[in-house]
Formats: sequence, C-alpha cells, structure tokens
Amino acid sequence: MFSRAARMTLALGSAVFIAGCQGARADDAVPLPDPVHASPLAAVAGRDSVLLGGGCFWGVEAVFERVNGVVDAVSGYAGGNVRNPSYERVSAGSTGHAEVVKVVFDPSVVSYADLMKVFFSVVHDPTQLNRQGPDRGTQYRSAVYYASPAQRAMTEKYIDQLTKAKAFSAPIVTEVAPWAQFFQAEAYHQGYYDLHPSQPYIVYNDKPKVEALKQQFPALYRNR
Repeated sequence: MFSRAARMTLALGSAVFIAGCQGARADDAVPLPDPVHASPLAAVAGRDSVLLGGGCFWGVEAVFERVNGVVDAVSGYAGGNVRNPSYERVSAGSTGHAEVVKVVFDPSVVSYADLMKVFFSVVHDPTQLNRQGPDRGTQYRSAVYYASPAQRAMTEKYIDQLTKAKAFSAPIVTEVAPWAQFFQAEAYHQGYYDLHPSQPYIVYNDKPKVEALKQQFPALYRNR
C-alpha cells in the first residue's frame, strides 16, 4: 500500500522493478497474438465503454489517450464497497477499490479486441497479483470490468487464448467482472502524465508504456 508521495519516492529506485514488469518496457515487451475471436469494426460510429485496471491509473490513462478511436480516458476507482472513495482511502487499501480508467471508445474506429491486446501487452503485466511495478496492494490489481456480455466473452476468450499459447511465463490473474460503479478520481489525477512529464515515477514507469504502444501498434497510435 503506497500513497502517491511514496510512489514518487520509490520511483527514484524503481529500475529494478521495471526490468521485471512485462509489457512496461518498449525494448523487451513481446508482442502478443491477435485475438482469434475478434469481431469486425462497427458499421456506424458510436460510443462504448469499459473499465480497465492495470496498476497506477496515470500510465493506463496515458496509453489509452493515445489510442486512435478512444474518445475519452478518465482515471477513477471501481470494484469497492465504499461510496465516493477518496484517493487517500483507496491508497490505504481499505475500500476494496481498484485504480481504473474508464475507456470510452468508438467501435467503428477501434475494436474492443484491439483494446484488449493493448491492455494485456503494453499497459501492464497481467500475471502480477495485486501489484504492478513498484506499487503493491489490491488497489493496483489487474481488472476488466466489462459493460456487456460481448465484452465479457471477448475478454475471457482472449485470456484463454493467451494461456494456451503460453504467452506469459506465469498465469494471468486479471479479475474479469461486471461493470462496477465508477467514481471519477480527483482532478489532479486527470491527465497526470502530460502535466508531469519529468516526474521520476512517470519517466521510469509510464513513458516506456507509451513508447511501447507507439512501437508495437503504429496503426493505432496517435500523438496528443
């Protein structure tokens, strides 16, 4: 359980954590196979959403903000048992919430399958239980809170595909559950990556994820 201040301190010595965080580095992340059960892009423009937890929401938000077809990416909390949780309480691990990002996307531009591939490959390491990089606690768990039966099926089938392909050296521990009530995080968390590009935590933990997105998914990547 680490507060934002503690995460900043840990960032100064976080290189040892990054080296073992699959999907966090552009230079050693292994591209994952395309989902075999992917559906085609929607015929007309629209809006769909999913809640994704992959460790600290600063980096998760930064990645998805740069995916073409994502309309909005908002940091927040979901999956807990307390109404209107604060960052301090979530960081203490007492509310049951995970740090998540609400990803709003246009399914005629980017498919849910593509979002899953980005999520499992460059956003985080889905084999780390209740932690991610230097962060520890259930609030940093890997999670997909799906908004429809179709999203659930696609997520579960892709996890099964990755497991059978032995894409990771350890089991995937991602929580897959129905859409949980979403609480938007405090204003200072929104757009944190772009507002603090030189902060050590961002430099060591999150910039490599954005770079990995750019290298592995050039057709999906967009500059901000």
